[in-house]
Amino acid sequence: MLGELSGVAKIFIITGRTDMRKSFDGLMAIIRDTYQLDPYANALYLFCGRDSRKLKALHYDKLSADFCYPHILSSYDTERRIS
Repeated sequence: MLGELSGVAKIFIITGRTDMRKSFDGLMAIIRDTYQLDPYANALYLFCGRDSRKLKALHYDKLSADFCYPHILSSYDTERRIS
């Protein structure tokens, strides 16, 4: 799970559809090879899959690589779960 992100210098939204089965290495390869960015930079990278309700977030710091796969709920889903 992603930790404290207040020190992140940049946020990149990776456009297009990403295969959400990719691991750290696969996502870092996309960042490095497709976009010519440094995956080890102090940045947050957001990926969207075919289902636009799901995101993957990748952030690398000096101690570890953080990875988060939250579900974005529509208001209908949120109302249905509350009641």
